Amino acid sequence: MTPITSVIQYEGDNSTFVWKHPCENFNTSSQLIVHESQEAILFLNGQALDLFGPGRHTLETENIPILRRFVNLPTGGVSAFHCEVYFINKTEQMAIRWGTDSKVQYIDPTYHFPLSIGASGEMSLCVDDSRKILVKLVGTEHVLDRQTLTAYFRGILLTKVKTYIAQTMRANAINIFEIDESLETFSADIRQRLIPDFLDYGVQLKRFYITTVVKPEGDAQYEKFKELHFRQYADIAEAKLRQQTDVIRAQTEAQKVIIDSQAQAAKRRQEGYTYQQERGFDVAQDAAKNEGAGQFSNMGIGLGMMAGVGGTVGSMVGGAVSDAFAALAMQPQEAANRFCDQCGAELTPGAAFCDACGAPQAAPDTCTKCGFKFIKPGKFCPKCGAKRESEA
Repeated sequence: MTPITSVIQYEGDNSTFVWKHPCENFNTSSQLIVHESQEAILFLNGQALDLFGPGRHTLETENIPILRRFVNLPTGGVSAFHCEVYFINKTEQMAIRWGTDSKVQYIDPTYHFPLSIGASGEMSLCVDDSRKILVKLVGTEHVLDRQTLTAYFRGILLTKVKTYIAQTMRANAINIFEIDESLETFSADIRQRLIPDFLDYGVQLKRFYITTVVKPEGDAQYEKFKELHFRQYADIAEAKLRQQTDVIRAQTEAQKVIIDSQAQAAKRRQEGYTYQQERGFDVAQDAAKNEGAGQFSNMGIGLGMMAGVGGTVGSMVGGAVSDAFAALAMQPQEAANRFCDQCGAELTPGAAFCDACGAPQAAPDTCTKCGFKFIKPGKFCPKCGAKRESEA
């Protein structure tokens, strides 16, 4: 007689997805122990029946309603029954390798030439639906481990992954020479496409990575476009470098001008003169070189600017120039001739009426003594103080 097991618990390792308990005879007092991240399912005649989550369960008739209907267990008392118990490990299984067995044929979206590439990487899986994986994948198997599960999905990976790679590269306009920098986006997009295929078997594709893309190195056409692609990038990089060099050179020159200006300003402060005074030196020096330096007005300008230099010599020269101009201003100047507005005859200086026709004359607009031109009415000349003719 087959012995009846009183304690039912998982005895496999953590790399196993599904493990079948070796015993199949139990009674309504047997204890079922389910660990964290596990589920246990009673299985009979190809059907998944009662499901148990983590904890310690007594397989009494109240806890196995589905199985009781199949084996006609009486209520109350201890009754023996026959069934299979499967433990499903729902932890995420990491670092499962995958790879295409042949090259993927596609047209490069940038340069529009045919290419053949391969790909490989890693993925992680976990059980999403315990009943579905038992019915669709396990069957009568006792163990479903990583290697066996990968073998089940090999057909999906070898067919659909290649199709998805070509579709994703075309949809995202990823050319073969830039694919390495797009692997993260590339992997995420393909994972989204694969998820429904795995869920159909009760398996969740938690992660999917493309770590290597096998390019057609050595192919003449590929090498030709590869050289063209990287030459374009080299030309762009060289142009940017030249532009940056020009900017740095311009900034350096500008900084040099600022430094020179600051140094010159510091020199002036130490020697006690300003920029305007320095320019006065230059003007005076140029005036001294001119042939017309003997002309009094030019000499006055040059010496007057020298007067701004400061110091005793500047003050003395500036004073002499001012006195000279004052003397000139005090000298009387010959008044300009005036003519009658009515008949055109020359008027006697200071006349209010024409000697020829007797027409009244407008007030003169210049001083008869110094020749100053008046710009507003008044009684005296604002320059020499002489009484204006109209007011005489």
